[in-house]
Amino acid sequence: MSTLKPLQLTLAILKPDIVAQPHIVRQIKNVILRHGFYFVRSKLLTLTRAKAEEFYKEHDGKFFHNRLVSFMSSGPISVHILARENAIAEWRKLMGPTKVLRTIYENPECIRGQFGLTDTRNSTHGSDSPEKAKCEINFFFSEFDIQVWEINEAPLFSNRKVEFDPVKGVHIFVDPK
Repeated sequence: MSTLKPLQLTLAILKPDIVAQPHIVRQIKNVILRHGFYFVRSKLLTLTRAKAEEFYKEHDGKFFHNRLVSFMSSGPISVHILARENAIAEWRKLMGPTKVLRTIYENPECIRGQFGLTDTRNSTHGSDSPEKAKCEINFFFSEFDIQVWEINEAPLFSNRKVEFDPVKGVHIFVDPK
């Protein structure tokens, strides 16, 4: 009898300040892999201001909204669907707290502790709930069907029938010859 625990999906974003430094992107991706995450889908894109406003509409009216939208549309971002057991909580733990100054002192080994510059330029974004993950994944990967993935692809990931392809930047299926 199999005791595989179900994989959970989350959305991860490497923000423009990080994407501007390819060596740091590679370093962060290696950290993500070492922590047992699978890269299900990945893309590099630049948000228009309108798309950034749409993505961060929950923060509309807050003092940091304009700064956040301007920053997130200032250059390319690297967007990923990550999978692993308890992916949302594990990715948030790996990113570290949003408040960078506090994080540098209290949790310096996390991604934001190492690479975050300010609370806005804090290097990464991650979904904070399963519902939010579904919405955010759909926002960036409208062609991706979570239910189809859970039926057709998740078992291959759970059974480790995938390997990371560094050229494509995602896990690919291994031919079981």
